[in-house]
Amino acid sequence: MAALPEQGPVVEELQHNMITKTKNAVIVFQKNLVAGRVKTRLAKTLGNDEALEIYKSLIKTTYLEIGQLKDVDIFIYLSDYVEELPFDIKGKSYQILAQEGKDLGERMKNAFRDCFGKGYQKCIIIGTDCPEISTKDMQLAFDKLSYKDIIIGPAEDGGYYLLGLKKETPALFESINWSTAEVLSSTTHRAEGQNLSFEKLRTLNDIDTEKDWKLYNLKIKNEQLP
Repeated sequence: MAALPEQGPVVEELQHNMITKTKNAVIVFQKNLVAGRVKTRLAKTLGNDEALEIYKSLIKTTYLEIGQLKDVDIFIYLSDYVEELPFDIKGKSYQILAQEGKDLGERMKNAFRDCFGKGYQKCIIIGTDCPEISTKDMQLAFDKLSYKDIIIGPAEDGGYYLLGLKKETPALFESINWSTAEVLSSTTHRAEGQNLSFEKLRTLNDIDTEKDWKLYNLKIKNEQLP
């Protein structure tokens, strides 16, 4: 596994164009761009360097879709430490922060807590592993939060690529077997147990393996055919 690059002074956050604040926030969870620490299942068959380049392309695709959203602020939570990104989300207000917590659930719970604490009324969280997610999917999640407590974007592997909330809901992130096929069902059961209404978006596929990547590229190629 590659060593982390040497870090400079600790930076709590970086801000880009954070002048006005909307009522809606997009939380983006992504990893620092270090070969050997991203897309490790891809790297097993394609190598660390190619896996890193694929991950960069997934991030860029995600940013293009986020960039078309209207009236949102964006919070990019990096996995290990705050650093400038090699590409921008043009025309958008965003902050770069570091995730905090011992596992994925605690990290997501803390990110939602931070955003609601800043006064946002609707928050969605997404990763950077689902290139099929669209601006329409994210906007639909915000729209549906007007009459539902929770919006979930199911992933084909049993997880989710998007989660939308309009208030802090810690129970959704506690005692979940993360990175398993039980994540989605455990989350909906937890919502039902809390008497919270929820709705699902369309099911999409994350890119975790070489097979996922090849199927995604084949799909894109077929969609571009006349």
